[in-house]
This record gives sequence, structure tokens and C-alpha cells, in this order.
Amino acid sequence: MKTMKVFLSGSIRGGRQLLPTYRSLCDRLEGMGHEVVSAHVADAQVEEKELEMSELQIFERDMGGIRICDCLVAEVSVASTGVGYEVCSAIARGLPVLCVHTPAAPVSAMILGNPYIDIREYADMEELGTIVRGFMERVAEV
Repeated sequence: MKTMKVFLSGSIRGGRQLLPTYRSLCDRLEGMGHEVVSAHVADAQVEEKELEMSELQIFERDMGGIRICDCLVAEVSVASTGVGYEVCSAIARGLPVLCVHTPAAPVSAMILGNPYIDIREYADMEELGTIVRGFMERVAEV
């Protein structure tokens, strides 16, 4: 599989309850040999670090990451305006997008009904890993 730059999207200000999942996603993607250009999402200290940044700096960092990535993987179980913005930005750039969520998550119909998104539900970390690997393999074939 070719090495790709992946933008990992997950809620920061909307809630950090999925931090272990973001960390697992980041580790899995890096373990497959990919570069996660937004690894800060999986950093337990990201909120403190972002206090030292302006909103413009955060926007420019994230949009810059989307500009250089090959695809976007978003965990959408926690509602987040920022994640939705990043997903739409990636779609607008024509990038492959995978959105994953837990079974009970109240995922927006704008995500669930979007024909430009590969949307998948996962029950545990093993299933999530299988979904991500399959997506990355499909993206690598293009």
C-alpha cells in the first residue's frame, strides 16, 4: 500500500470523551505507514496547546493540513462544527472521506445522507481498525 497523508478529524472543543479512539486511529494509520498530518487531534494536551494559538492560527493549521492530505478520516460520534467543516472542506477538494461512528451516536443527517462520504458504524476498536484499513486500501488503489 502506498504511503499517504491523512487528515484525522475529531472533536476538540465539542468534547474529548473519544480521545482514546482518536489515539487508536492515529496509531493505526501511522502503523500502516501513513502520515497523520493532524496528529494533534489525538494529543491529550491539544486544548492547552491551542490556548496559545489564535483562532486564525488554528484555522490555518487545519485548512493547511487538508490542502496537503490525500484523504480524510473523521470520527463523527460527537457533534462538532469543526469536524463538519473539515469534512465539507475535504469533499470540496475532491478528497476521499471516511466518517466513522459508534452505534448509538446521534450522527447528523447531513453526514449520514451525504453520497460523497464513506460512512461506517463500528462496535469496537477491532472493527474500527478493519474499516480504516479497508478504506485506506481502496484510497491507495485510486
